[in-house]
Amino acid sequence: QVQLVESGGGLVQAGESLRLSCAASGDVFKYNYMAWYRGAPGNQRELVARIVPGGNTDYADNVKGRFTISSDNAKKLIYLQMNNLKPEDTDTYYCNLDLLLYPNLSRYILWGQGTQVTVSS
Repeated sequence: QVQLVESGGGLVQAGESLRLSCAASGDVFKYNYMAWYRGAPGNQRELVARIVPGGNTDYADNVKGRFTISSDNAKKLIYLQMNNLKPEDTDTYYCNLDLLLYPNLSRYILWGQGTQVTVSS
Protein backbone atom coordinates (compact mmCIF):
# COMPACT_ATOMS: atom_id res chain seq x y z
CA GLN A 1 0.00 0.00 0.00
CA VAL A 2 0.91 3.67 -0.30
CA GLN A 3 0.61 6.34 2.34
CA LEU A 4 0.78 10.13 1.96
CA VAL A 5 2.26 12.41 4.58
CA GLU A 6 2.11 16.19 4.22
CA SER A 7 4.32 18.79 5.85
CA GLY A 8 5.15 22.46 5.57
CA GLY A 9 2.02 24.18 6.79
CA GLY A 10 2.11 26.97 9.31
CA LEU A 11 1.26 30.54 10.20
CA VAL A 12 2.54 33.33 7.97
CA GLN A 13 1.71 36.94 7.23
CA ALA A 14 0.08 38.10 4.03
CA GLY A 15 2.61 38.38 1.22
CA GLU A 16 4.86 35.67 2.58
CA SER A 17 5.54 32.21 1.15
CA LEU A 18 5.23 28.59 2.21
CA ARG A 19 6.13 25.32 0.54
CA LEU A 20 4.05 22.26 1.23
CA SER A 21 5.48 18.80 0.72
CA CYS A 22 3.78 15.45 0.34
CA ALA A 23 5.77 12.25 0.66
CA ALA A 24 4.40 9.01 -0.77
CA SER A 25 5.77 5.91 0.92
CA GLY A 26 5.17 2.24 0.34
CA ASP A 27 4.74 0.09 -2.73
CA VAL A 28 5.82 0.99 -6.24
CA PHE A 29 3.23 2.78 -8.35
CA LYS A 30 2.69 5.02 -11.30
CA TYR A 31 0.28 7.88 -11.14
CA ASN A 32 -2.51 9.35 -13.23
CA TYR A 33 -2.27 12.68 -11.47
CA MET A 34 -1.02 14.31 -8.28
CA ALA A 35 -2.90 17.21 -6.79
CA TRP A 36 -3.41 19.57 -3.89
CA TYR A 37 -6.85 20.39 -2.54
CA ARG A 38 -7.96 22.63 0.29
CA GLY A 39 -10.98 22.77 2.50
CA ALA A 40 -12.18 22.75 6.07
CA PRO A 41 -12.36 19.26 7.59
CA GLY A 42 -15.74 17.75 6.78
CA ASN A 43 -16.48 20.27 4.03
CA GLN A 44 -16.17 19.97 0.28
CA ARG A 45 -12.61 20.37 -0.91
CA GLU A 46 -11.50 22.75 -3.64
CA LEU A 47 -8.92 21.74 -6.24
CA VAL A 48 -5.91 24.02 -5.92
CA ALA A 49 -3.45 22.52 -8.41
CA ARG A 50 -2.85 19.31 -10.32
CA ILE A 51 0.06 17.80 -12.23
CA VAL A 52 0.02 14.86 -14.64
CA PRO A 53 2.83 12.70 -16.05
CA GLY A 54 4.72 14.77 -18.55
CA GLY A 55 4.48 17.83 -16.34
CA ASN A 56 1.30 19.53 -17.51
CA THR A 57 -0.34 21.46 -14.71
CA ASP A 58 -3.55 23.28 -14.03
CA TYR A 59 -4.54 25.65 -11.25
CA ALA A 60 -7.57 27.17 -9.64
CA ASP A 61 -8.11 30.69 -10.95
CA ASN A 62 -7.59 32.23 -7.53
CA VAL A 63 -4.06 30.83 -7.17
CA LYS A 64 -2.75 31.18 -10.73
CA GLY A 65 0.51 33.08 -10.83
CA ARG A 66 1.07 32.61 -7.09
CA PHE A 67 1.16 28.83 -6.55
CA THR A 68 3.30 26.24 -8.31
CA ILE A 69 2.87 22.48 -8.14
CA SER A 70 5.81 20.21 -8.88
CA SER A 71 6.90 16.66 -8.27
CA ASP A 72 10.04 14.62 -7.82
CA ASN A 73 8.90 11.27 -9.12
CA ALA A 74 12.09 9.43 -8.21
CA LYS A 75 11.69 10.48 -4.59
CA LYS A 76 7.87 10.26 -4.69
CA LEU A 77 7.49 13.81 -3.48
CA ILE A 78 4.88 16.39 -4.42
CA TYR A 79 5.35 20.08 -3.67
CA LEU A 80 3.15 23.13 -3.59
CA GLN A 81 5.06 26.40 -3.59
CA MET A 82 2.78 29.16 -2.39
CA ASN A 83 3.90 32.75 -2.88
CA ASN A 84 2.23 36.05 -2.07
CA LEU A 85 -0.13 34.34 0.32
CA LYS A 86 -3.41 36.04 1.15
CA PRO A 87 -5.69 35.66 4.18
CA GLU A 88 -8.24 33.93 1.94
CA ASP A 89 -5.70 31.15 1.35
CA THR A 90 -6.15 30.13 4.98
CA ASP A 91 -7.34 26.55 4.96
CA THR A 92 -6.43 22.91 5.45
CA TYR A 93 -4.45 21.62 2.47
CA TYR A 94 -4.60 18.01 1.33
CA CYS A 95 -2.36 16.03 -0.94
CA ASN A 96 -4.22 13.79 -3.38
CA LEU A 97 -2.84 11.01 -5.55
CA ASP A 98 -4.56 8.95 -8.25
CA LEU A 99 -2.29 5.98 -8.74
CA LEU A 100 -1.93 2.55 -10.27
CA LEU A 101 -0.30 0.09 -7.90
CA TYR A 102 2.10 -2.55 -9.21
CA PRO A 103 2.02 -5.36 -10.15
CA ASN A 104 -1.68 -5.52 -10.94
CA LEU A 105 -2.12 -1.81 -11.70
CA SER A 106 -5.05 -1.62 -9.34
CA ARG A 107 -6.27 1.97 -9.13
CA TYR A 108 -6.37 3.87 -5.86
CA ILE A 109 -7.18 7.44 -4.96
CA LEU A 110 -5.38 8.46 -1.80
CA TRP A 111 -5.52 11.49 0.50
CA GLY A 112 -3.07 12.83 3.00
CA GLN A 113 -4.08 13.79 6.50
CA GLY A 114 -4.05 17.53 5.78
CA THR A 115 -1.79 20.37 6.84
CA GLN A 116 -3.03 23.72 8.12
CA VAL A 117 -2.06 26.98 6.42
CA THR A 118 -3.00 30.20 8.20
CA VAL A 119 -2.34 33.60 6.65
CA SER A 120 -2.73 36.66 8.84
CA SER A 121 -3.46 40.11 7.44
